[in-house]
Amino acid sequence: MNFFPKCASAFFLASLLWTAPPHAQAEALTVSAASSLTEAFTVLAKEFTSASGIEIQLNFASSNNLLRQMQSGAPVDVFASADQATMDRAAGAKLIRPESRRNMAKNTLVLISPAQSRPLVLADLAEAGVTRIAVGTPASVPAGRYAKEALSHAGLWDTLEPKFVYGSNVRQVLAYVQRGEADAGIVYGTDALAMADRVRVEAVLEGHSPVSYPIAVTASAANPDEAGRFLTYVLSKQGQAVLARFGFCGID
Repeated sequence: MNFFPKCASAFFLASLLWTAPPHAQAEALTVSAASSLTEAFTVLAKEFTSASGIEIQLNFASSNNLLRQMQSGAPVDVFASADQATMDRAAGAKLIRPESRRNMAKNTLVLISPAQSRPLVLADLAEAGVTRIAVGTPASVPAGRYAKEALSHAGLWDTLEPKFVYGSNVRQVLAYVQRGEADAGIVYGTDALAMADRVRVEAVLEGHSPVSYPIAVTASAANPDEAGRFLTYVLSKQGQAVLARFGFCGID
């Protein structure tokens, strides 16, 4: 069974064409991106640098931790969040340039278990045999908030709460499950795809807010023009193809 929805064939393109000169000289850009974007943004950064000559310094963490870093004055040129709420808080704190904000990708939320364990369905999580369930901390990890919404919708959050092992970001949740330190976990579909040989997808979860990734140039960007070029590249046909390669869907 295919647990990953087909992405729209037409990519959402930036309003501006990708026009960066092939050998532009500029200071390095710092891009802070949600942990679930690690593989995709590593490739995007490499391809952007090859095309533009602009170096990219990548910083990955949970979206909320990245926001806190910016609030503390960390130098960031581009911010990519795994949820709209965190980007809304960044906008409310005047940490981003609101006119630059765009939605760049969508994701799914899935229930996973260690690859060698017995298959599970969502209702099995309440059984005595399932003792540890890894989820992101809802207060600081978007995947954790989505998980709480989905499990609450299914009427399971309160029942399962004593079994939760909280992760500080979605990749820590994935690591708990792939190492067998949790009987099950809730991560993004792209995370499960990145560890397909170690974890098994049991179900796509519903009843949560859409998993939508916004991106924006920060208000304090030292190189706003170059930062805008990177954002445009992410939204271009080439950039969207990279995101699709790692399981993300484009924005309709």
